[in-house]
Amino acid sequence: MAESVFRARVADAGLDGLVEVDSAGTGGWHEGDGADPRTVAVLEANGYESGHRARQFRAGWFSRLDLVIALDDGHVRELRRLAATAADADKVRLLRSYDPDASPDFDGLDVPDPYYGGMDGFEECLKMVESASEGLLASVRTAVEERAA
Repeated sequence: MAESVFRARVADAGLDGLVEVDSAGTGGWHEGDGADPRTVAVLEANGYESGHRARQFRAGWFSRLDLVIALDDGHVRELRRLAATAADADKVRLLRSYDPDASPDFDGLDVPDPYYGGMDGFEECLKMVESASEGLLASVRTAVEERAA
């Protein structure tokens, strides 16, 4: 879901030739599977593309990535454990840390996994992802502009 939303934000900003958006999980248990049908339904109902195949994040990818976005604290910890260097570990950030309306003291910064719930959980996740994606895009745009300068 986050990949689809952010990819659309990057394209709308005219940065799709400069910014690569991709996703992978911290575990391999769904590797090769498509997105959950409820995710697909929510994305498509809101105008997003939904093509996706699950795969597991590989530690060797850090060297070619500028930023690694995680959706919850557990993923942050797992990704940072995979990092070979402190610089690689510093690339890992929580998506909702880019949402100015998210409060770590009130509701935390995790995007909850809606897998075991109903459609309302998927819709709520989409709202969280969309809100945080605006701040993430602003940060990425700044980094792209600094590199171009």
